[in-house]
Amino acid sequence: MRPSGATMRICSASVAAIVCLIASMAQAQTPPTAVSPAEDALKQIIEEGNPAYVDWSSASSERDQIAKLYAANSYRLFWSDGAKPTTAAIALLQQLRLAGERGLDPEDYPGNSLAYLLVDLIDSPHSGIEQWALFDAGLSLAGMRFLSDVHLGRIDPASMGHDISVGRIKLDIPTTLAHLSSAVDVTVAVDALEPQFTHFALLKKHLSRYRTLASEDGLTDLPALPAKSLKPGDEYSGAPQLQRLLVELGDAAAPPPAAPPPQSLSPDLADALKHFQSRHGEKADGVLGAVTFTQLTRPLSQRVQQIELTMERWRWLPSELVTAPIMVNIPQFRLFAFESTVDSESQIRQMDVIVGKTFDSTQTPVFAADMSYLVFRPYWEVPYSIALKEIVPTARNNPADIERRNMEIVKGNGDAGVVMPNTVANVELVAKGTLRLRQRPGPDNSLGLVKFMMPNPYNVYLHSTPAQALFAENSRAFSHGCVRVSDPIGLAQYVLRDAPEWTREKIQAAMNGNKTQTVTLKNRIRVFMLYGTAIATEKGNILFFDDIYRHDERLQKALEAKHARD
Repeated sequence: MRPSGATMRICSASVAAIVCLIASMAQAQTPPTAVSPAEDALKQIIEEGNPAYVDWSSASSERDQIAKLYAANSYRLFWSDGAKPTTAAIALLQQLRLAGERGLDPEDYPGNSLAYLLVDLIDSPHSGIEQWALFDAGLSLAGMRFLSDVHLGRIDPASMGHDISVGRIKLDIPTTLAHLSSAVDVTVAVDALEPQFTHFALLKKHLSRYRTLASEDGLTDLPALPAKSLKPGDEYSGAPQLQRLLVELGDAAAPPPAAPPPQSLSPDLADALKHFQSRHGEKADGVLGAVTFTQLTRPLSQRVQQIELTMERWRWLPSELVTAPIMVNIPQFRLFAFESTVDSESQIRQMDVIVGKTFDSTQTPVFAADMSYLVFRPYWEVPYSIALKEIVPTARNNPADIERRNMEIVKGNGDAGVVMPNTVANVELVAKGTLRLRQRPGPDNSLGLVKFMMPNPYNVYLHSTPAQALFAENSRAFSHGCVRVSDPIGLAQYVLRDAPEWTREKIQAAMNGNKTQTVTLKNRIRVFMLYGTAIATEKGNILFFDDIYRHDERLQKALEAKHARD
């Protein structure tokens, strides 16, 4: 019997031959006239946690959900009629086996084991309802894990120390699984559970391409540099290999078929190198030095991992954006202010930022909060740790140093606190935490001329800065944790866009006036401090950034530990 059109379409996809075999064999079976009740078999499998094909031992909560799912559906089989699998079952098996294309690990879901079980069932015409129930319960458990990972991610961000406490559309995974069992197109149904962001889809496409590139032997093998660095025009024996690599990565156009291989950093090769450097957060100078060489020769499997980890973090975001947010990608040193809830680059304002230093105590945290007001000409309330470590030691010997820093000792809370004299005794009270230090408003204030406030437990916010020269650096981890913005006037215009009376001229006047002024926003703005070391652009490029806080390293270890447990 020839497979049906639906089966042929399944087999035309890039899946293992065994799945096609299952589909073909299933179509050839003749369903029995009656199907034995599966209730007793399903109850026993779920209660005993039958370890065959699926490990139920670490899934007590999942087992409870599966039990409720079958009970709510009168213990019917979801994935077969007791004699042959459904089209949805075959499609779901295919999805489990292709989980890697979604940035997940196929080994987390026993697609192979369940496929072999299904082959045995189809190959044995006298298979009992108990065996079909075992397959059904196993595929339900694997499917539930898979759908949860697709929609929510594999790791709870809170376990990584991240506070992405945002409202999400609640998804009843068991009920969704039941609907999936009767879906016309399982792939489309699963796609709908992924983050519905353009840039997630773009990253997913690059994942497939980089998986292919990572499988090419020797692609990133380049001869050692003959000198500390090579400038455009310098000879390099590895120029042909470098050209091949840059062509494969999309940084260089393919040379004409008859063109001789380059022997140096030719103008075209230097331009391609600049493009590569720009994508990897380096100074695009076309010079092949140690840092660029390290980026070029990094195994592409590591780039695959960066993409997968960033996709995992995308799943931590809300399924849908309710309002236009501000997002800061920490390792990219970049701020994105959305004009709408659509992540289209044409509707996003972008600017460079400075983030926290890489020390544990100064890293910018990953969290979400609502911006509710901004302050023009703010005081800088010096954190106690900074006052104790950086200011008090000098002020003990010379209290006048406080005035030199344009600071003052204050008693009481808020801007209305009482200013105290700069005496040795008061410096000691600052050291004890009884009095506090603040820096007066002005162009030399560490916060610059405006700060954007989003109350949060980390006391982290956005602000301008007098240290504009630092924005010329490619790696910009210089602050104590807050985020300094390169275009404070532009950001003020953005956050005050619902208040047309706040023109650019009025904003500039407030920043350069003679008083501190607080402005409450008409509508709060959700701010996300995020961490992604791989970002896809609409122009077709993919950008990679250094794991400055080693969050990728920790997330990968957490995933490996979870895989070992499961």
